[in-house]
Amino acid sequence: MRIRMAAPEDGQKLAEIYAQYLDTPITFECVCPTAEEFSDRIRDISAQYPYLVCEEEGKAVGYAYAHRQMERAAYGWNAELSVYLERSAVSRGLGSRLYGALLELLKMQRVRNVYGGVTLPNEKSQRLHIGMGFRLLGVYHHTGYKCGAWHDVAWFEKELLECRGEPAPIIPITQIPPEARDAVLRSFSD
Repeated sequence: MRIRMAAPEDGQKLAEIYAQYLDTPITFECVCPTAEEFSDRIRDISAQYPYLVCEEEGKAVGYAYAHRQMERAAYGWNAELSVYLERSAVSRGLGSRLYGALLELLKMQRVRNVYGGVTLPNEKSQRLHIGMGFRLLGVYHHTGYKCGAWHDVAWFEKELLECRGEPAPIIPITQIPPEARDAVLRSFSD
């Protein structure tokens, strides 16, 4: 098992993984992005934040990424996280490894706080967040309608770095030395 940085060429496979969740309320997207749209997302997000792929025997079986949590300038030290796995790869610890690598890279970037939204119920995702040291921030009730029902979304938060004094700007992931990024990724790979 290997975790690496995603590339736009991963768009097709990651779109296939994501498509497994479109008929569920796990994602509130209702139409699967095309491979080209997925590649564009990877390219756009990867300019600032980590976008990771988990491979087994050279095949992508999951991915995780961070993106800006809110657009106003004062939120600039926060990130929102997402993780998706092939259904056959669920409950094998890969989500924890992807999240672990993501959190370490975000610390290197000086991100202070991270957030994860979980459509309820989703015990596995809830356990992942709690197991990674997140705490429940609150619940948006009846906030999304999908699959013939209204759904609640729980929001989890984790402080990565102490929030005291004036923070230095975050460092784009592209400016973290490749050898430092690779060391983090290797530490979460087999």
